Amino acid sequence: MSERWDAAPDNEPARPVPADPEQSNGTEPETAENAIGTEDVLDADPAQPVATEPPLGGKRARPSPWNRKRDRLIAAAIVVVVAVTGVVIGVTSDNAATVAQVATTLPPGLPPAPAQVPGSLSELWQAPSASTPVPIGEANSVVTADKGEVLGRDPYTGEVRWRYSRDLELCTVALAGIKVDAVYRKDTGCSEVTQLDAGTGRRTAQRNGDAELGTRLVVDGSHVTTTGKKLLNTWRDDLVKSMEYGQVPAIVNPNKQPRTGCTYGTVAAAAGKIGVIERCPGDPADRFTVYRATNDEADDPKVDYSTVLAGKNAKVVAMSGDLALIVLPEQKLLVIYGGDGLQKSAYPLDLPEAEITQDPVGGVMTTSWTAQGVYWFTGSKTMAFSRDDLTPRWTLNNSAGPGVTFGEQLVVPIQGGLAVLDETTGATIRTVGVDRRGYTGPVLLSSVGPVLLEQRGPTVVALK
Repeated sequence: MSERWDAAPDNEPARPVPADPEQSNGTEPETAENAIGTEDVLDADPAQPVATEPPLGGKRARPSPWNRKRDRLIAAAIVVVVAVTGVVIGVTSDNAATVAQVATTLPPGLPPAPAQVPGSLSELWQAPSASTPVPIGEANSVVTADKGEVLGRDPYTGEVRWRYSRDLELCTVALAGIKVDAVYRKDTGCSEVTQLDAGTGRRTAQRNGDAELGTRLVVDGSHVTTTGKKLLNTWRDDLVKSMEYGQVPAIVNPNKQPRTGCTYGTVAAAAGKIGVIERCPGDPADRFTVYRATNDEADDPKVDYSTVLAGKNAKVVAMSGDLALIVLPEQKLLVIYGGDGLQKSAYPLDLPEAEITQDPVGGVMTTSWTAQGVYWFTGSKTMAFSRDDLTPRWTLNNSAGPGVTFGEQLVVPIQGGLAVLDETTGATIRTVGVDRRGYTGPVLLSSVGPVLLEQRGPTVVALK
């Protein structure tokens, strides 16, 4: 006959319980002696048997497997291991190395820019911002970005209102609509992307990507495209990937890309389409391709057209609607292509060879947009084009950057200050002196309210 052992407290020996051979399920018949229940021993009549009900449907309750000392020690050890693991993960995770200080209130409103550019402008403040190719003014704030830190500042004083920083190096930062997209470097690429509200610094979206080192962001309405030599990625305004073009990592569906082995030059975008200069094996010259920013599958580009150009070292300057403005350095021509991939018109181009032969840093030409025009800074000149059809309008020699509208007038940076121009003819209305303290490089402009912003290399300067 076998015996079953009931668990007992640690300081008492376990008690054997005889097994009943008539019980096929290992339980024993309930009696008043072995039934598990409750009774009031003070009120019970010793002359009468105490009535009890068998618990658990007549089955004897199983003892807890965790009331021995050894079992409790094991459980405690498991708890300690889990706690330590959680602490290690927390200390070494990305979140542990992130500082996110949001503004407690929305920034106060700003008055509009003056209708006419003031006769003089003085420096209000300046701050390092090497990761912003163009100064960012939005939501009554100025956003600067340097090393691993993105800051929202008061336009008048430069005082920091909010802060977002990581222990990673910033690749680039750009204004996308009304949000700020900050791209961080991790491992061998620019793969960590955070979207921030420009007014408060609140995180609105995050994603991991596959952008290359040296990437820039090409913004078009509700889409943002990262540039690269072998891969272009496009996201929606909520950072959801909508398209990838080129050498796709971790291919799931092969043979989706139209060409392989190509490298990419300049990139532009407009009307939900991306245009890219391609250099592909077997082509006699550069190729210009236009594809959609979205399709049913993000790894299956829908190409509108792809055409081999008349020469090499081509650059796409800008796109507007279905039109594309392309530089052909070997022919010294500006060429406009239509939505059918055919050349519509061509214009002679008089520029130093050094300004149009090499691809620009990040694969993006230095341009700016206003309600009426597109402005391209070549390196020594600012060329104006119609926003509607990209036809050339005028050229300003000896400039320092493209133009922007400040108030109701067009301003273009020049050496020693700003030129206020008639936007239609390019005629100079007047000039405004600006002391740049010996800086003579390119200047890119933007504004927020009555404050004009200059990007001077790795520094943002506020003027009023």
